[in-house]
Amino acid sequence: MRRVEHVMGFPVSLRVDDEDVPGSAADAVFGWLREVDERFSPFRPDSEVSRLDRGELSESGVSADLAEVLGLCEHYRVATGGAFDVRLPGRGLDPCAVVKGWSVQRAAELLRAAGARRFVLNAGGDVVASGGPWRVGVRHPEHADQLCTVLALTDGAVATSARYERGDHIIDGRTGRPATGLLSLTVVAPTLTEADSVATAAFAMGAEGVEWAASLDGCEVFAVDAERRVLRTEGFPTAGEPSTAA
Repeated sequence: MRRVEHVMGFPVSLRVDDEDVPGSAADAVFGWLREVDERFSPFRPDSEVSRLDRGELSESGVSADLAEVLGLCEHYRVATGGAFDVRLPGRGLDPCAVVKGWSVQRAAELLRAAGARRFVLNAGGDVVASGGPWRVGVRHPEHADQLCTVLALTDGAVATSARYERGDHIIDGRTGRPATGLLSLTVVAPTLTEADSVATAAFAMGAEGVEWAASLDGCEVFAVDAERRVLRTEGFPTAGEPSTAA
């Protein structure tokens, strides 16, 4: 089974190699992601996030899903000393950095519940994989047609935060300025909820975020800093390709 749709502002591709998984499983995955976009997008004025931001909802009155997301946001705000913050001064509530990984991980759990054991779900370059090993390329932070490393992913997730797609869009909440200490940072973790949130939170911290992310249980890190030096944890699952940014 293979399927690609544009959801939440980026392409989402699904590949399932199990022959007995029904097509309804893919329907459930993309239906869930569309629901997430409707409920949690800060760019939709009628979303639950927008209504909370305008004060039309109290935090005690939000859905269980949004409460979970906001709890994750607060966890990473505290863990990074405020570098990661979804409530920046002068900006509306924007939990997208957590919502993406959290929702795609939930979609992967829908696949497993439907009997899928060997699959890859790729959401705008952030990947949940099962039944590998799968080879996942990490884009070079300065050259779109090159990879800076390839990793082998069996059961787990990988996410990258970088400046190459949207410029200096990740803000260090401690300073209110764009985080510029890194060119890209990739995290491998057991779930995409962790991988995506940790990658963004660590990127917001700048160079010190590499060591912070590497200290977390289950996380392996590959980063390229502003001086184009490669920083990689010993357990990062490279698949044998050169891992330089030069």
